[in-house]
Amino acid sequence: MIDKLKDFVADGIGSCKVLVVGDVMLDKYYFGEVSRISPEAPVPIARVLKVKETLGGAANVVHNLALLGCQTSIIGQVGRDNHGEIFLGKLKALGVDYSGVIETSKPTTTKIRVISGHQQMIRLDFEDTGELDTLATDELLKNFSASLPNVDGVIVSDYGKGVCTKKICREIIGACRAAKKFVVVDPKGDNWQKYFDATFITPNLKELNAVLPKRIPNVDAQIEEAAQKVIDEFNLRGLVVTRSAEGLSLIDGDKVSHIKARAQEVFDVSGAGDTVIAVFALALAGGIDSAAAAYLANVAAGVVVAKVGTYAVNREELLNAL
Repeated sequence: MIDKLKDFVADGIGSCKVLVVGDVMLDKYYFGEVSRISPEAPVPIARVLKVKETLGGAANVVHNLALLGCQTSIIGQVGRDNHGEIFLGKLKALGVDYSGVIETSKPTTTKIRVISGHQQMIRLDFEDTGELDTLATDELLKNFSASLPNVDGVIVSDYGKGVCTKKICREIIGACRAAKKFVVVDPKGDNWQKYFDATFITPNLKELNAVLPKRIPNVDAQIEEAAQKVIDEFNLRGLVVTRSAEGLSLIDGDKVSHIKARAQEVFDVSGAGDTVIAVFALALAGGIDSAAAAYLANVAAGVVVAKVGTYAVNREELLNAL
């Protein structure tokens, strides 16, 4: 299996085409040093030394796909603002098809973090989490219909910021089933009815527990049992449950794999779920079976959790990890 996955990563990814639909964000970091307290109020003064801007939310999924060499397209919403311009510029630099991104009166979802000495001092959120209005919904779905024939499969990345409404999810999943193309969902909240009929859902343990009548521990047998019930309830093909330091579990019919995480000196799960869904879907798009796809996603996640903060894995790192 390893040799097949190495060949796929080295030579097969470039022919894969994946569309991501979801809540996109811009992550902005101000790194500085604190040496005094403000005379205006009892708060520290951070002298900014470096600014970093990265793709976040559903766009972090896109970032992973693009760095791995996949032909990637994205559908989402940004505002008519400076953050939106910065965001679209980053997609352009990655070679991502962002023609499906719509502009609305809502702001571009942006998270600004001020960090000093590896300590986050404050986070500022620019967002409007209300659902897209009818006109924006129609425009987004029109863009999706135009894009679907040109891709192998779809990722829905729900961050609860108003794009992944019940109407949009139901229409996307229905269209994918009609076209016989997979749709993999990264869920948010406990309303999984909107994901009914999806191919796979990729919750973490907390997200899985949100739709269970009783919380379960991070134990193989109980996760497997709960996953089978969820698969039946929402008419899914399978689940990929990310389990932090315990790795991940794939439940796909008779295929059940509990794949342990690799030991790391640093263990930061920021963005690891984005990497898992990106690599898992990418492998499915390349014709890799679900068990091997889950294994590859776990290897990629092992690269990401060894980094501090949100990080997108590239092809060379994934090959080296294999």
